[in-house]
Amino acid sequence: MLEKTEVVKDTSNDVVSSCENSSESKLSRGKWGRQIEFLLSCIGYAVGLGNLWRFPYLCIRNGGGAFLVPYFLFLFLCGLPLFYMELILGQFSSLSPVSVWKLCPLFKGIGWGMLIVSGILCIYYNIIISWVLYYIGMSFRAEVPWKSCNNPWNTENCSRPVLDINETLSGSLANATHQGKTSPAEEFFHFKILNMSSGIDDLGGIQWQMLLCLLAAWTLVYICLCKGIKSSGKVVYVTATVPYLFLTILLIRGATLPGSLQGIKFYIIPDWKKLLEFEVWTEACLQIFYSLGPAWGGLITMASYNNFHNNCFRDALIVCLTCGGTSFYAGFVIFSIIGFMAFETGLPVGEVITQGPGLAFIAYPEAVARLPISPFWALCFFLMLLTLGLDSQIVFHLLIFKQFATLETLTSGFVDEFPRVLGKRKHLFTFFVCMIMFGLGLPLTTRGGIYIFQILDWYSAAFSVMVIGFTECIVVCYIYGIGHFFQDIQIMLFQRPSYVWAILWCFVTPAILLVILIVSVMQLSPPMYGNYVYPWWVQLIGWIIASLSIIPIPVMAVYKIITTKGSVYQIFSTLLRPEQDWGPSSEEYRVDYKVSHNWLERLSFRTVNILNPSQEVVTLKFVKVVKM
Repeated sequence: MLEKTEVVKDTSNDVVSSCENSSESKLSRGKWGRQIEFLLSCIGYAVGLGNLWRFPYLCIRNGGGAFLVPYFLFLFLCGLPLFYMELILGQFSSLSPVSVWKLCPLFKGIGWGMLIVSGILCIYYNIIISWVLYYIGMSFRAEVPWKSCNNPWNTENCSRPVLDINETLSGSLANATHQGKTSPAEEFFHFKILNMSSGIDDLGGIQWQMLLCLLAAWTLVYICLCKGIKSSGKVVYVTATVPYLFLTILLIRGATLPGSLQGIKFYIIPDWKKLLEFEVWTEACLQIFYSLGPAWGGLITMASYNNFHNNCFRDALIVCLTCGGTSFYAGFVIFSIIGFMAFETGLPVGEVITQGPGLAFIAYPEAVARLPISPFWALCFFLMLLTLGLDSQIVFHLLIFKQFATLETLTSGFVDEFPRVLGKRKHLFTFFVCMIMFGLGLPLTTRGGIYIFQILDWYSAAFSVMVIGFTECIVVCYIYGIGHFFQDIQIMLFQRPSYVWAILWCFVTPAILLVILIVSVMQLSPPMYGNYVYPWWVQLIGWIIASLSIIPIPVMAVYKIITTKGSVYQIFSTLLRPEQDWGPSSEEYRVDYKVSHNWLERLSFRTVNILNPSQEVVTLKFVKVVKM
């Protein structure tokens, strides 16, 4: 065990302030009203739309229950270590994802990369919330409009199979499905909401209803964030808990539907042969990034509002277990409905659903439309999606991608970097950011917006967050030093972490990330939407988008090297060490940090008054060393 240095200060002089040189620390940074608000925010951040549309698709494609094996393995070997590391960084420093890299100025580009990837997420994730809002509005009818083919937007190919007890399920129903017919739910999404054009080179005009829904979505986000961490902390009481209520309601209803058992069996009975395929392991690791959201900056931001001695290890463990448990629990809800859809259409369970938006906005609405009192069930389902989307602005995964935490990452990052200009205007700056993001999202409301959405979803996250996560591990463990990092944890949590964490952070997690990164880039296929194949120049744009959040890392490193004075040795010695104002924001804990890193020993426990260098002030009366 390390020794804890207890410092007794001279209370007659406000001398500890001489250790505090950061103008940022002079600004009042909000705190969570209650610690449960932080925990609920993290749960809302980790549990998002990806748990409902990407996780079940991966289960179906990768052996059903067999996919759970690599998923939970990577949850503990990769997801939990990165999650815990980012909570420590944010809570210890009370800084944003950009400013936190004062611990190693040469790699400050990591923080800017987090801001960029979060910004891209904000732009296109809110269009999903816009679709949800439109569905909610359409649910306040006697019958949901995607139930029948008798609507102006329906085509001659629209068909809603009706079961005949004298027909076999594999008969006319399956034949109709494979003869170019489309369901009312599919045509409602594609021809009413999206009004799709022929391709990305034909964007068409803006859809006014989508424009209004996008404006409503950003207005809703701003209202929840306008008071800063205090207001968003209160909102999560609803947004982080209500989805579980709706999930339970839908599970009870889904379990009573015909064919539901068939879907659940497909889910829990594994196909062990799939575990021999490397692609299954790759997709399981990527899903962890989409779900938990490390390397996006949201975790650092939320943890920066914590009390200094909060048990963030407990929080990290609870959130990771909750995220994994929610995916497993939601699987029963989803596959009971998928089993019902397979029963209705006569198709195998594995062929019923499609990936991404097609699952959430076509397959599920189609199933809901077949339920008694369909408007009520539709309202429940889309309110659940709304609450999941609001406190988790991706998807994530998207990755899953996350709203409150993501936008808070964006605004806090700029406010912490420019405290004197923006510190007292965060309310207006949040409004400004929302308006900018609304404007950037306008192309997604056009008739070709879905093609832009697919490109952003395809390229923006998977590659960049893996690079950011890997670089984060290397910088913290090998440049800042795992020993210093352990000392920081001991000051904050009063105990030294197990050496298991050193093994995970230094070797296991970065090795997994490097292997998965290489394989995922090699296996990345060209983007598609349905049967539409994107032209080559769109793929080039996609790779440029993927590189936007990576470029700041080398660019900022070069900028720091150029602008730092001294010899080559002095430059790198300066840039690879923490800045002078790195450490806890509180003056009380900052003294412990300085002593633990032996910064005061060179001054023989004395310091110089900054305001009057000629006047030496004794700041420490005595130092007592006690065993923990």
